[in-house]
Amino acid sequence: MTFPASFFGLLTFSLFFLSACSTHTKPQPISPAIIKVVPKQEVHLQQPKFIKTKKTLDSWQHLVSLFAIPPQDNPRIEKELQTLLKNPHYIEMIQLRAEPYLYNIIEAVKEKGLPGELALLPAVESAFKAHAYSHAQASGLWQFIPSTGRMFGLKQNWWYDGRRDVYSSTQAATDYLHSLGQHFDNDWLLALASYNAGRGKVNRSIQFNIKRNKATQYWNLKLPKETQRYVPKLLALAKLFANAKHYGIKLKTLEHKPHYSVINIGSQLDLRKAAELSNMTLDELFHLNPGFNRGYTPPQGPHRLLIPVAKAKQFKKNLALLPASQRVQWQRHKIKSGQSLSTIAHQYHITAQVLRNVNHLKNNTIRAGKYLFIPISKTALKTQYSQREALNKANYPRYTVKTGDSLWRIAKQLNLHSKDIARWNRIGLHTPLYLGQKLIIKSAKAIKISRAATNQSIRYTVRSGDSLSTISEKFNVHIKDLRKWNKHTLHKYLQPGQRLIVKIDITQPST
Repeated sequence: MTFPASFFGLLTFSLFFLSACSTHTKPQPISPAIIKVVPKQEVHLQQPKFIKTKKTLDSWQHLVSLFAIPPQDNPRIEKELQTLLKNPHYIEMIQLRAEPYLYNIIEAVKEKGLPGELALLPAVESAFKAHAYSHAQASGLWQFIPSTGRMFGLKQNWWYDGRRDVYSSTQAATDYLHSLGQHFDNDWLLALASYNAGRGKVNRSIQFNIKRNKATQYWNLKLPKETQRYVPKLLALAKLFANAKHYGIKLKTLEHKPHYSVINIGSQLDLRKAAELSNMTLDELFHLNPGFNRGYTPPQGPHRLLIPVAKAKQFKKNLALLPASQRVQWQRHKIKSGQSLSTIAHQYHITAQVLRNVNHLKNNTIRAGKYLFIPISKTALKTQYSQREALNKANYPRYTVKTGDSLWRIAKQLNLHSKDIARWNRIGLHTPLYLGQKLIIKSAKAIKISRAATNQSIRYTVRSGDSLSTISEKFNVHIKDLRKWNKHTLHKYLQPGQRLIVKIDITQPST
């Protein structure tokens, strides 16, 4: 049987058309006008592979199935791998700490189309410690510095620090990593280096190599020592998890399902009341919601709480039955002659900004005889009352104010902090003292206990241009304290590279 020539032409066209339709090419993201990385290495993300155990999906196995960064052969990775193998306790610890957060981190990484290895980044950044704080003022699981946190929508104020909010910071970090991946055409090593050192620094290093006709891959760039270790550390950790059996590491079995529910609470809520409604301890509640600095959620949000899945239904039911008047207790304060917004704020251990917000004030102007609403939880009021009664009954020494005295002068004379004396006596730092006034002076032991709860010691590396004054301002501490904490190592002059101990209050936003 013969066919006309036109038939063969049509057949050829049809086969070509079918061939073209059956080939799927993943479109590459369009990068902005940037320095082109050459030679360019394309990274095609694998489709998620669901590895099932006999009963259910396991989070750690599922995470390994999402790894997509091509294998790297570099001695720096092997060095970090050997360090990890010498510290099996660290591997156990990060698995334990990751349990409440891992499901949501994996899902966020998948949603943004990121390589699964990036879900391990909190292990490198913070060892999965939500309250972690670094010498560079980075905070939270993902270690955002204040400026980058604000850039990605993480609020930081007296009430709340979004960098420690495990839900918000995970969304912000995966958004940030996605944008870095696009910027560097899915070269994830460069993206990771930028997450640590900053995009500008990596771009400048690339440009430096281009001008000298050098390779521009991550391994060939001149970067800070920390960044030179940062990427190999993550790759070593991923290699260990992907080959756990080979390295004699036992991964914990963790069912891949949500550990917590994100619940909209609608408005401000006393966190002790929230713990009661969810049948949790306050410590358990703060473990999932470390972004809150105070005993109640912010009046202007975020109005949500992370509650364990097993307790979420009962919490929502109990919250719906809670009268609005019991969500937060507001105390009314009558303004007295001579008082300022600042002194009243100090009296209640809040800030003038908070008072302006909750009372809808445009500025600090207030009038004697008027009233201010003070946000104090019901349990906090009871605690304050009990503390006040205890102070009255306790045999604390009293200091009698003399002519010319001020809080600063008294504190210096007694080798104390003026803010401590103000707090013990429920007055502001700038409240005028009167002759013969009796001030409560607590013992050194009481001072130590009151500060220990929220203080965290970090080691700060002195940089060129640093002074005790600039370091004290950076971390909102006293120069006198810096000298005391470092009395055995602090000399007349600071030297770049010198390590200082700094004790900071992790509940306060960075300046």
